[in-house]
Amino acid sequence: MESSMLVEVGDQTSDMRVIARGCGTKLASYGYAVFGIDYEGHGRSMGARCYIKKFDHIVTDCSSYFKYISGQEDYKNKRRFLYGESMGGAVALLIHRKDPTFWHGALLVAPMCKISEKVKPHPLVISMLTRVEDVIPRWKIVPTKDVIDAAFKDPVKREEIRSNRLIYQEKPRLKTALEMLRTSMGLEDSLSEVVTLPFFVLHGEADTVTDPEVSRALYERASSQDKTIKLYPGMWHGLTSGETDHNIDIVFGDIISWLDKRSADDFILEKQFSDNAGGVDGIEVVYPVEQASESKQRTRARGSYLCGWKGRNMHQHSAM
Repeated sequence: MESSMLVEVGDQTSDMRVIARGCGTKLASYGYAVFGIDYEGHGRSMGARCYIKKFDHIVTDCSSYFKYISGQEDYKNKRRFLYGESMGGAVALLIHRKDPTFWHGALLVAPMCKISEKVKPHPLVISMLTRVEDVIPRWKIVPTKDVIDAAFKDPVKREEIRSNRLIYQEKPRLKTALEMLRTSMGLEDSLSEVVTLPFFVLHGEADTVTDPEVSRALYERASSQDKTIKLYPGMWHGLTSGETDHNIDIVFGDIISWLDKRSADDFILEKQFSDNAGGVDGIEVVYPVEQASESKQRTRARGSYLCGWKGRNMHQHSAM
């Protein structure tokens, strides 16, 4: 095996079984090994459904598990990448912050570095809810727009999500919503300090769930020497599961291309500067290049490795 991957794949409404049929299978078909866990209260994990008491509990659980996998004999010398969608993007960045030198890179798909103003409750509502969060933390009372309608552009895929018995379609729990809001605000305020690893951020320009402008800010402010951004005109939040098959193939093509280059043994980084060429509105672009080599041929069958959790489906086997 030439390279290896650990990927944290996820958002706030995921189940690993659903992901295994989607993103994980797609990445594995290109020779990457994929690992992941359900967050506490999500999928098959124990706990009240969609209840996050402390966001750091999720980060700690994921970090511990992925490091455990990384230490196994088959993977300990392999390259390790994080993958996160939506809330999973925030989890991935905070895992990186726990050990800035451990990970070789991150894929961030519509990351939750800021909740869009279009779906965030009014400041007065937030202030009121904050006063009672320790009294009624699990109550499903947070007013919000339908995330499924806002995230999944393709009507067929949207209905498939709605009909899935694992999906969580109730209002967010009070503590969960406030923890997500605080986490996204904290990330937004400290992007230059938190993000130092190589990363590729992908975002739909028509996303109304997480703000694509914050992905631009992430790209501009991050201290990483190797950073790439791609904004997709007209695409929504669910880039890997809510768009047409054609659009999803485009997104995965970009993801695999980025991973393949950084998994190659002869990969080097060349910094170039341009006012617009290859960039986004004059943003500095880092162009990775592959060193010429007569022996360079990456064989898919020789493989790679991934660790992750993703999607929008949540197992609803508890009334809590």
